[in-house]
Amino acid sequence: MKKLMIAVGVSVLLGACAGGTAMGGSSGGMSSNPMVGGAAMYPTKDIVDNAVNSKDHTTLVAAVKAADLVGTLKSPGPFTVFAPTNAAFAALPAGTVDTLLKPENKPTLSKVLTYHVVPGRMDGPALMSAINAGGGKATLKTASGGTLTATMSGGNVMVTDAKGGTAMVTIANVYQSNGVIHVVNKVLLPG
Repeated sequence: MKKLMIAVGVSVLLGACAGGTAMGGSSGGMSSNPMVGGAAMYPTKDIVDNAVNSKDHTTLVAAVKAADLVGTLKSPGPFTVFAPTNAAFAALPAGTVDTLLKPENKPTLSKVLTYHVVPGRMDGPALMSAINAGGGKATLKTASGGTLTATMSGGNVMVTDAKGGTAMVTIANVYQSNGVIHVVNKVLLPG
């Protein structure tokens, strides 16, 4: 039964990567990047240059700037970024974002942001391959040194953080010149 569920998950994800509507209802092949935050995402632009155009990622962009990570995320990479939306940041306890954006909290902000970054290009097929190879879950080493766990649930990729919080990939396979972005609906927190 477990192998059947994994096989179904792989076929759903491969369908999404081939232009289907799985993984949050977005198509995501290299030739046709999904729209994110009302803006076209271009595989010829880097992570930062695309993210600044997404109206759904203004908080993430402000945080990346405050943490001085723009240069890193504009570098060749490649990187896989699990990008929380503004709504994901807004769901944090009141005052959390404002506190993190203060200059004295830059090390903490940097740790939280780099926890959303996995070195290498883990697009949908690579992520599903890792989940399959791990018997239904993949452990991903983040740029901050922590780990994230990726699993499948009802055709969706779920990413669990060190504190047990789980985010769903709502838009997968947003290809960049220096990696790939998967939009997530929660902020992931390191241990």
